[in-house]
Amino acid sequence: MAFIGIIGGSGLDNPDILSNPWDEDPGTPYGRPSSLLKRGTIGGVEVALLARHGREHTIPPTQVNYRANIAALKAAGCTHIVATTAVGSLREEISRGDLVIVDQFIDFTKQRKMTYHESFEPHNPVHTAMADPYDRRLRQLLMDECNSLGCRFHDHGTVITIEGPRFSTRAESRMFRAWGADIINMSIATETALANEAGIPYAALAMSTDYDSWKDDEEPVTWEAIAKVFAENAARVTALLTRVIPKI
Repeated sequence: MAFIGIIGGSGLDNPDILSNPWDEDPGTPYGRPSSLLKRGTIGGVEVALLARHGREHTIPPTQVNYRANIAALKAAGCTHIVATTAVGSLREEISRGDLVIVDQFIDFTKQRKMTYHESFEPHNPVHTAMADPYDRRLRQLLMDECNSLGCRFHDHGTVITIEGPRFSTRAESRMFRAWGADIINMSIATETALANEAGIPYAALAMSTDYDSWKDDEEPVTWEAIAKVFAENAARVTALLTRVIPKI
């Protein structure tokens, strides 16, 4: 029986999308997660919602306890994780409001704990395969529902995750484009790596909200612009998830 963890932010800590919602206060060996788990069901499937940056968005990207977040969802019994995130577009063809079903990441963070393995058992090193870090079946379900709902979406994309909370310089933004990144954010690579280490199938649904800093004919990204686009489209993302979850 599937039990789905959803990691997200604004618009996804809404108990209205759950039947019989209740809070669970999880503890983990890695400290406290970003928020209580909001437990309930969608279409008869158990779900746990976790607010990545806290329910009032008080936790900066680098200070998110990613290890505790993934560990809390695993301890609760989650069999799959679907994450949502706002991203900047590094490609002309990825417009504001477009959805991207991520298939690769580049990790450009510098200060985070990216692994559960702080030491190895003697003669037993653990190196997690990461060639294809996003679950193929979850990605296909997301694509199918995007098609069904008529959403504008991109069926693949490489996300580069930066440390934050500052945004990129123009030089950095253009460098990331040259590296082959399609979108940029401050969280997904870290979560992805840890979910893979934890053995939980993981997929990320990204919403493009801005053009980062590479375009000369656009205003550089601001948090206010991101929040506006995300708020305008959060209901569409929530509707998509409520259709996907019963099919996992």
